[in-house]
Amino acid sequence: MNTTTTGAWLKNRIPVDQRNKYLIHGKDFIDDDAIERTLATTMAGDRVRIREILQKSMAVETLTPGETAELLQVTDPEIFAEMEDAALAIKKKVYDNRIVTFAPLYMSTRCVNNCAYCGLRSENTGMIRGVLSQDQVRSETEVLAGSIGHKRVIAVYGEHPDSDTEYIAETLKTIYSVKMKTKSGIGSIRRVNVNAAPITIEDLRILHETGIGTFQVFQETYHHKTYATMHPANTLKGDYAWRLYCMHRALEAGIDDVGIGSLFGLSDWKFEVMGMLHHAIELEKKFGIGPHTISFPRIEPAENTPLSIKIPNKISDTDFRRAVVVLRLAIPYAGMILTARESAAMRNSLIPLGITQMDASSQVGLGAYSDMKPQQPDRQQFILGDTRTLDELICDLAAMGNITSFCTAGYRCGRTGKCIMDLLRSGQEGKFCKLNAVITYREWLDDFASAQTRVAGERIVETEIAEIKAKMPHVYDSFMENYTRTAAGERDLFF
Repeated sequence: MNTTTTGAWLKNRIPVDQRNKYLIHGKDFIDDDAIERTLATTMAGDRVRIREILQKSMAVETLTPGETAELLQVTDPEIFAEMEDAALAIKKKVYDNRIVTFAPLYMSTRCVNNCAYCGLRSENTGMIRGVLSQDQVRSETEVLAGSIGHKRVIAVYGEHPDSDTEYIAETLKTIYSVKMKTKSGIGSIRRVNVNAAPITIEDLRILHETGIGTFQVFQETYHHKTYATMHPANTLKGDYAWRLYCMHRALEAGIDDVGIGSLFGLSDWKFEVMGMLHHAIELEKKFGIGPHTISFPRIEPAENTPLSIKIPNKISDTDFRRAVVVLRLAIPYAGMILTARESAAMRNSLIPLGITQMDASSQVGLGAYSDMKPQQPDRQQFILGDTRTLDELICDLAAMGNITSFCTAGYRCGRTGKCIMDLLRSGQEGKFCKLNAVITYREWLDDFASAQTRVAGERIVETEIAEIKAKMPHVYDSFMENYTRTAAGERDLFF
């Protein structure tokens, strides 16, 4: 697309009325001074006080900023150990022992923005650029669904006129259309989540009608001054409020599930935890539901991007662990995504603290699933830390006592938005998902598992079926009927 056309596209990208309609007296809901004051003046509670806060988390109630600040200030190892135990208990209560897996699928590396930390920034001339054609999208999906065995992807788009809403909608249709023959059945992608730039309510409605899953837009940093430093004012992403209120527009457009996140390393990590909490509280207040997922990626090295090496507010592994625990306690109903930016060892260590979603067999280069080459810095946004295959991850999860879930039933049965939020808060959603997790796990083991992973997986299946029989006897017979049919070769059966 030529410069003139791109300029016209940029000029009309942000309707001022859709940016300003949610502001109160011209201000957004993130009050930097108030957050910093809360963090500066709040002391860590004693054991009795922390236990009171943990009881509220265990009841799956969102914590207040003051309560969250108290948890953020805890340094006593014994008290923090209790917080870790509570984080795991909450995760089991809400999500059971399931880990949902997905793959990132990069659709474009062209971007009009110039974010200081990103390998895809517009001024990075060392990056190979492109936008996948629909045939290339199909080829990538065939690998993901037919060879690896994924059922979910997160489709990632740069902000550029060549990957606008019309393009996004067409790629979603292409992904959903792919059906691949496997060893015992048919492989397909059943849920496509989208990570893209903020767009208008009208465009969001188009994606909703196309069949989008969760719509993700990360604020990157909630700290206004830092945000302005990292995102040049003459770029689309330089508009803080336009980005901040994208989840409002998505929910108004009818999209049920939204995902928020911060990029740790830009600003103080405690501030970012508080920013995500305030975002969740704002969505709950305005729409009755909070974020379906929260993400907390750390800055990783990117080609020709000095800030990704000299990180302004680098967060240590110890503090990253603290952040994960506090987020699980503060927003107890939300899914928590830990991506392959982190090392395998780090990801394994954080699973017991409340993680619910992980990617595997991940490629973040354009067209990289089709050619299956090693990481290529000049064609990807950042360097991955965990390069385990999906099979390897599932085997490791099984050794830890976790079942990998490929279930997407809730989204097709209407268990989305406020419905799923209520089910999560009550602990009921975990029961539906346990049944469907076992059935979809059976599918994957039969269609894709290596011999080693199949052995590990069979032990998990045996344990899960015994638990269903003991704890859910009223549905056991109907569950076993679907399970037996799946084992015989039927696919996509669910409750």
